Amino acid sequence: VQIGTDTNWANVSAGGNHSMSTKTNGTLWAWGNNSSGQLGIGTNTPSYSPVQIGIATNWASVSAGDAHTIAIKTDATLWGWGFNAFGQLGDGTTNSRISPVQIGTATNWASVSAGNLHSIATKTNGQIWATGYNTDGELGNGTTTNSNIFVQSGTATNWASVAGDGYHNIALKTDGSLSSWGANHQGQLGDGTTTNKNAPTAI
Repeated sequence: VQIGTDTNWANVSAGGNHSMSTKTNGTLWAWGNNSSGQLGIGTNTPSYSPVQIGIATNWASVSAGDAHTIAIKTDATLWGWGFNAFGQLGDGTTNSRISPVQIGTATNWASVSAGNLHSIATKTNGQIWATGYNTDGELGNGTTTNSNIFVQSGTATNWASVAGDGYHNIALKTDGSLSSWGANHQGQLGDGTTTNKNAPTAI
C-alpha cells in the first residue's frame, strides 16, 4: 500500500518493527514500534504513519536495526537512538535514547548499517568501525567482547561498503573482493563453513 501521497522520499530502511526514511529535503521520518525510542521522536509512543524526527534538514542516510537506529548527516557526523543495552549506539553508554544523540566527534563517516544488536559503518578513509553486541564476533576486531564505543574492524583501509544484519556482516573492498564476519550458524558468511569469525574473512 502506498504510504501517503508524498513523492520526495529519498532512501528507506526497515528495522525489526520500525521503519525509517529520509526525504530529498533532508528531513528524517519514522514509524512503527517505539518501545525503546527507536523512532527518535522524544517519546516511547508508537506511530502508525510517518512522523518527522526533529526539524533538522541535513540528514543524508539512515539504517534501522532491530530496535535502534543509526544515521549520518550531510556533515558526515554520526547519530544514534533507540535500544542500547549492548552499546549498539556507540555513545560510550548502555543507556537507550529516545532522541538522536551525536556519536563521538568524528566528521568522516561515509555509510552506516544497523544489525540486530550492533552497528557497523565505513569512514571516508576506507576503514570499517563497529559497536555493540559481539558474542559472535560481529565487531570484527578479533574478540568476542561487547563494546559501547566504535572499534575498528580489522586493519584494512580499502573498504567500499558494508552491510550488517542480524549478527553478521558482509563487506566489499574497492578491489571488488568480498569479506564477512560474525555469526555463521547457517553458513551466512559464505566461506564454506558454519564457524563464526571474529575478524573479516575473505570469501
